[in-house]
Amino acid sequence: MAKKANTESRCHVMGYDICVKDHVLVGVIGGSGLYHLDNLTFIKTVNIETPWGYPSSPISICSLPSGARVAFLARPRAVGSLREEIAPGHFAIPTQIIDRTKGIRPASFFEGTSVVAHAAFGDPFSLKLVRWLETEVEKALKDEGRGVVLHKDKCLVCMEGPQFSTRAESIMYRAWGADLINMSVIPEAKLAREAELGYALIATATDYDSWRPHSEASAILEDLHLAAMQGDLLSEEKGSMSFSIMPRSVGTKEEDAQKLAYILPEYFKPAN
Repeated sequence: MAKKANTESRCHVMGYDICVKDHVLVGVIGGSGLYHLDNLTFIKTVNIETPWGYPSSPISICSLPSGARVAFLARPRAVGSLREEIAPGHFAIPTQIIDRTKGIRPASFFEGTSVVAHAAFGDPFSLKLVRWLETEVEKALKDEGRGVVLHKDKCLVCMEGPQFSTRAESIMYRAWGADLINMSVIPEAKLAREAELGYALIATATDYDSWRPHSEASAILEDLHLAAMQGDLLSEEKGSMSFSIMPRSVGTKEEDAQKLAYILPEYFKPAN
């Protein structure tokens, strides 16, 4: 229950009652088809303005059969496979990232502010959440009975795009030990870490990447919401930024404190 209280407090600071009023603990970023599943009931769409602008698309709030509410943000999630054994249609939950973006995308909430912070990123995904998802996804795939495989502990390359990799690049990523490739996990994972949000990726391989020439979800959300309500599954990152932010000084601008309080109200309390 402590996590719920913390979530409500944060959303109050954000100036929007989506979490307090709707009790949303779980957010899903993915294709728009996700929130058209049969056992989800659409409730409303919200488009929240933040100090960094609006999200990439409006957020859909849906209700699960139990009444629990989940937030969905539509964003393309194509994932290429760099391994023969990860066939198109297979699922994977990575635990590591190789960042091949080119600094074009803003990757820090602290950028352009007077506050300096260095978030730990050795394990870019929230491992407690990852292990929970592995069990639940594996169980769901087994119950479905189609023989779909879940691959664990994989490494994902995030490339810049919008163009795909050259064959030479794709072969190089394989030599580096990467297993999957997409264009969206960065800066998501970095921003989630700075905001102390639990973050994991459930990937479905859509195709083989260019290294291979001539290449050919709601029951879990219910359980995830319940687990978040009953324990600390989503609180693994809570407090992780406490030693990442450089000591406060008189040089911190009030407007920066107000901006960063949007995601980290525990550390940035604007002056009254």
